[in-house]
Amino acid sequence: MTVRSLSALVLAAGHGTRMRSTRPKPLHLLVGRPLVRHVLDALEDCEVDRAVVVVGHGAEVVTKKLQEDVSRFPLEFVEQHYQRGTGDAVAVGLTGLPDDDLDIDDADDGDVLVLPGDTPLLRPATIAALVAEHRISGAACTVLTAVLDDPTGYGRIVRDKDDRVRRIVEHRDADDDERAIDEVNTGIFVFRRGLLAPALRRLTPDNSQGELYITDVVEVLADAGHQVVATLAADAEETRGVNDRAQLAEAEAELRRRINERWMHLGVTIVDPAATYVDADVVLATDVTLWPGTVLRGQTYVEHGAEVGPNADLVDTRVGENAQVFQTVAVQAAIGEDAIVGPYASLSPGATIAPGTRTGPFYAASDV
Repeated sequence: MTVRSLSALVLAAGHGTRMRSTRPKPLHLLVGRPLVRHVLDALEDCEVDRAVVVVGHGAEVVTKKLQEDVSRFPLEFVEQHYQRGTGDAVAVGLTGLPDDDLDIDDADDGDVLVLPGDTPLLRPATIAALVAEHRISGAACTVLTAVLDDPTGYGRIVRDKDDRVRRIVEHRDADDDERAIDEVNTGIFVFRRGLLAPALRRLTPDNSQGELYITDVVEVLADAGHQVVATLAADAEETRGVNDRAQLAEAEAELRRRINERWMHLGVTIVDPAATYVDADVVLATDVTLWPGTVLRGQTYVEHGAEVGPNADLVDTRVGENAQVFQTVAVQAAIGEDAIVGPYASLSPGATIAPGTRTGPFYAASDV
């Protein structure tokens, strides 16, 4: 059986005014990685041929930052110069894919996955399951939905009497009956690629925002007789977007919880997970012990049997086997095996602590 191609469009052009920041919203950091990078990481369980990031505000700096990151698949960037809505953003994104005007009768015209760039809690398994359901059902469009106790602000999934998805209505455009619906759109879709571009050309800005909504593609496809399928997310919290600093902190806490849990399952002792902060790119060996107040950032690597903390802040630092590092600040340093560093040590970039060394209190070192 021929495997259908899969491309991804990540919509990251918004200004993010509620962040109240000069930093582009996609580049706000979560566990050491840019916000939009977490969305790209959620594609790791899918056989994505290429991904296109639609950029806008701060396009140059967003593009440069993501180009510096290692990607598992080819990454392209296209700029949405004017904010005309999500439908326009997807149309712009399609220009980053080769041969986007495919014949809709082509048996292998492929699929396009569309995701917002501000949903960092998405798990790879959730996206992989969505793509699998889309392909099993043979639908023209499959939308990931969630059921919320308070759906205020979200688009509602409107079904017909036979429970088939007919359209998505945005909250501000919904009537009272539609606002009573608790199944909401997450903004995450899979489309048959050959059907998407023609449907986008039929969108109109006939709504309260005067924008082109990607959600209106659902009604266009349903009215044309194509099947639209909704897949319910097992955990609605995964689909929540980050729009302000409070939501950024909530997402950070959840990602840190996942990271700590993963390392504990892999043989790391974390004495107090609530007081231990480990970035996404940190690497820990088995039998490492992290004491409360430990902060490990960047490309830090801690080898077998080492103990870090309490109250240690290490950035891009390597800690050797069975070393002990406590009440220490280190940046781009190397600590040898069996060394004992601290208390109140300060290691500047390039500092090296030889194996077996005891630094004693109030030790300071630079490039030596």
